Amino acid sequence: MIRISDGAKNYFRHLLAQQDIDNLGIRIKAVNAGTPKADCVLEYAEAGDLAGDETKIDCDGFNVYIEAASVNWLAEAEVDYQVNATGGQLTIRAPHIKGSVPGEDASLGERVQYVLDSEINPQIAAHGGRVRLVEADAQGVVLLQFGGGCHGCGMADVTLKQGIEKTLRSHFPEITAVRDATDHASGSNPYFRGQSGASAVG
Repeated sequence: MIRISDGAKNYFRHLLAQQDIDNLGIRIKAVNAGTPKADCVLEYAEAGDLAGDETKIDCDGFNVYIEAASVNWLAEAEVDYQVNATGGQLTIRAPHIKGSVPGEDASLGERVQYVLDSEINPQIAAHGGRVRLVEADAQGVVLLQFGGGCHGCGMADVTLKQGIEKTLRSHFPEITAVRDATDHASGSNPYFRGQSGASAVG
């Protein structure tokens, strides 16, 4: 869980009060997670801006929301605000945000998860989507589940076959199949409702 210092909470309260919008919160997400370019982004978030699967942190009068796809990357992160001679400085220390490349002895699942987190999810996040590993079995079959804007999307199969599977096979020749385990009929906010568009992974 992210730790938000009292100084940071007070700083956020000050910023939110200036916006004069009811129930306005702060959303934190990781960008380029799992890579040397990883960084944290903070933004204002109204109720209509939320996907509904964020982790919510109650900060005594306002909420901080952690994007679902960023939760693992921001584990044990610390947000602080220190007053100094020039005003103050907000700092975010996220020790896991850049991840670590799995070693040669890592399982196929661990290596696939790393590529999902570092390459694939940052791309499909532009469409409000994400994908998670369900299983990578001994026969090289990788089972994935889509979420967010990819859940129920009419182009999910294109994204899977032409984007995700192509990317994973380029990294791991031992993969024999990449399959979708998502119940797309239950998707509530798909990026594409019809059969149009292009793969979210280029």
